[in-house]
Amino acid sequence: MKRISFNISSRIIILTLIILLNRCVQNENDTGRTPSPEPVPETVVDTLPANPGLPTVPEGDTIIHHTYYTLSYNERYEQPDWVMYKLVKDSLLLPKNPRKNHFRSDPEVHSGSASPADYKKSGYDRGHLLPAAAMSWSKSALSETFFMSNMSPQAPQFNRGIWKQLESKVRDWAIEDGELYVITGPVLKGDLPTIGANEVAVPQYYYKVILDYREPEVKAIAFVLSNKKHTEPLQTFAVPIDSVEHLTGIDFFAPLPDTWEDSLETQVDISAWFEPLP
Repeated sequence: MKRISFNISSRIIILTLIILLNRCVQNENDTGRTPSPEPVPETVVDTLPANPGLPTVPEGDTIIHHTYYTLSYNERYEQPDWVMYKLVKDSLLLPKNPRKNHFRSDPEVHSGSASPADYKKSGYDRGHLLPAAAMSWSKSALSETFFMSNMSPQAPQFNRGIWKQLESKVRDWAIEDGELYVITGPVLKGDLPTIGANEVAVPQYYYKVILDYREPEVKAIAFVLSNKKHTEPLQTFAVPIDSVEHLTGIDFFAPLPDTWEDSLETQVDISAWFEPLP
């Protein structure tokens, strides 16, 4: 009798499991979606790629690799859609080389880059995207920053004001955190005013995306600023990375695992980067 009772109980359990499984499958078919995955543990950082990879390249752009940075050159607007580079604490603490201001066309842009003459008497600065001050630790790195493919027409009050403040702040963060990846560029959309014989477009907005990719704290922040004088604190221009992606049509960190990419790009944690405002 005990053996029979055991067999019956076993069959009841198996039958119950089959019914529950069928219901799960039916629910999945009804919704057209699979159940949500379990949250990815923090140890996923161990599986991150060695670097976050390059941003996506807008249609028609040409990728240019220099020794210390990479850019995506937009021939229509005669400037890059983005410039990506890495800042390292040890380099930034090295003695600085003097700035030579050797502005020149980029020989790697085979269609022809903008030239210094395009900016002459235009009223706009040759605004660095990769700042010269970030590469002053090396003569060759510093020289590379003066290719015209690294320039964009910036209002003097903007270039010498809040843009310079942001560049300096990013270098401070790199020294504090050890290493940062930076992606920066103009917002190139629609018909923009131009300067010079090469018709270099004058952007209305610029962005900067910063990624701290090292443990123990992986974090990111982005900024969008209009090309004019500003007096507000830098914090007021911080935005989620995905808003910059919507604005530019560029995917900045596609190689990252989706869980990390989503958490990094949809939030703005000001406290992770700035001291509280007084």
